[in-house]
Amino acid sequence: MDYNLMREFADSWGLLAMALFFIGCIAFALRPGSRRQADEAARVPLEED
Repeated sequence: MDYNLMREFADSWGLLAMALFFIGCIAFALRPGSRRQADEAARVPLEED
């Protein structure tokens, strides 16, 4: 692959893919029921074995 071809791909489709991935991560973190899981994960270091 040529440098210019790779750069054009990154400028267009690569940027779109990264933006969609970022939006997906945000949506996954804000989904219903994630608050309970986040609270449980936050308490793990404080639990006694």
